Parts: sequence; C-alpha cells; structure tokens
Amino acid sequence: MSDVSLVSRFDALLADLDGVVYAGPHAIPGAVESLKQLSGLGIGLGYVTNNASRSPADVAAHLRELGAPAEDNQVVSSSQAAAELLASMLAPGSRILITGSPALAREIELVGLVPVAGQDEDPVAVVQGFSPAIGWKDLAEATYVVNAGALWVATNTDMSIPQARGIAPGNGTLVAAVAAATGQQPRVAGKPEAPLFHSAAKRLGAERPLVVGDRLDTDILGGNNAGFATVAVLTGVDTRETILAARAAERPEYIIANLADLHRPYPDVTHDDGTYTCGQSTARVANGAVGIIGGQDNLDSWRAACAAWWAATPDAAAPQAPKLVWLDH
Repeated sequence: MSDVSLVSRFDALLADLDGVVYAGPHAIPGAVESLKQLSGLGIGLGYVTNNASRSPADVAAHLRELGAPAEDNQVVSSSQAAAELLASMLAPGSRILITGSPALAREIELVGLVPVAGQDEDPVAVVQGFSPAIGWKDLAEATYVVNAGALWVATNTDMSIPQARGIAPGNGTLVAAVAAATGQQPRVAGKPEAPLFHSAAKRLGAERPLVVGDRLDTDILGGNNAGFATVAVLTGVDTRETILAARAAERPEYIIANLADLHRPYPDVTHDDGTYTCGQSTARVANGAVGIIGGQDNLDSWRAACAAWWAATPDAAAPQAPKLVWLDH
C-alpha cells in the first residue's frame, strides 16, 4: 500500500451528487468534510450531475447550504450538455419543446434556442429532462412532436433517483414512456456519455481527474467512456454485490465505502498464480465460483473478489454474479 491518499494521485475530483454528496435534501455523513479537504491539497473539484430539474446555480446554492464548497461554475449539468448538443445541430432561434423544468428551458435559452410548450408552436426538436411536475399531458405532447419527425434529445436516462425516502423513478422511466409510444430512442446528452465529463475536466483544466459516483450505469460507465479513472462509492444505488457482478464496461478502478476513504491510502491488490490479495483478504476463482478468505464486512475482501472475478471474466457484456464461497481464516 502506498502511503499517499487515493485522491492525491489525481489533479481533480469529478463528483456525482445524488447518492454521493447528498441523499434527498440531506448531506451524506462525512461527505462535506471530505470535499472541503480538497482545496488544501490543491485538487480541483467539479460536480457532474444528470439532474436536469434545477439550474447549476440552484444546485451550487444547495451545496453551499449543506456546507460544501461550490461556485456556480463548478456544477456541470446534463441540461447544459443537452443544450450544447442541440445548439451544435440546429440553427439559432430554432424552437424546442421543453418536456422538463424551467431550469432546462433556461439552458436552452442561453444557447440561443427558443423554448416552447406545445406542438402548435412548431418545434423542430424535443428536449426531455426530469421534473417532478411532469404528467401524462406533457409526455403525450412530446410523443406527438417526436412522431411528427422532430429531433429528440434526453438529458439523461437514469431509471431511478435516490430520495430521502428511498429509490424513486428517474428521467429514464419518463423517456421510456415516450420511447414505448413512438418506437424511437433519443440522443442522450448526459451520463453515461463522455461529453459531460470532458467539459467538466476542461472547466477545471484537469488532466488526471478521478470520477466518483454511486451508479455503475451512469457515473462509472461515463467516466470509463471519457477515459478517466473511476471510483465507486457505496453510499447510493450500487452495492458490493452489484459492483462485483458488473459488466466489463461498468467496472470501477477503485471501490470505497464513503468519500472519507478518498483521503486514506488505497490498498494495493496483488496476484500470484490466480490468488488475488488485498490487505488481509484473498480471493480466487474456481469452477465459476469465487472463494474468499476474509470477513464479509471487510471491503478488502470484496476488492480482492472483484479483482479475481474480473480477471476471469474480462469481456463480460452483461452483469454476471458469481457464486461466493466464504472460507474461514
């Protein structure tokens, strides 16, 4: 194990928000303190969010209320990415049907496009982002416009979002309703596509950013797609079990319990003749099962298990959960 902390190997942290910094309105314990430590280390900080229901300024204000360091320009949202994508494809002044929040409409205005509310205003495109206020009539309007041949862009396709009371339907479920009704699929601007991460790194002037997220299908896949190092944190959607079973494209380079672990040395994983060792734990694959020597509640056991299983299934195109055999020391 090297003595330096995990995060000090990088020049910036690109952090997801829901499930990483906060769950619903409340900060995740220890997250704010961990983010505050970065500036003293000279490490840049950007927030990369698929949440398109609030403006970056509103998100930054919420982060500051929680005590986290956040300037408005440190927040890069999927609604900004969607607006930039549409602006790159359409003439200035083009009309865009907004299926989403006023914050999304504002981002469309900022790139020189015109937000409209219905098919009768002749939109040439639909942009769909999450808003708790979206109802059937909004989805129907989007369906009419997409069926009429308009360009369709989704800010993101997260199927779920963590809320204070648990996991709730995300923008992906609303996009899926329009997809089911039209037989079409939108272009996606946010995670897991790379542009959102590249623009965040560019804003910070970062060359070696570390992407931290709680979701394999958006944060980790997106960071991997961008060519950046990724770390999965266990305070949100994905678990030790789902990370172990991850398909190849969604596997993180690191796994941590919480953001405080960023400031601790990260244990090396070594291997010898098929046995993978992390800390005091070891794992090896035999007959499609992973045998683990170590405590089930010790993250090093899972890190070793991931290394062993991933080496045995390097090209997994779909999630594959191995049988786990926990062996006594």
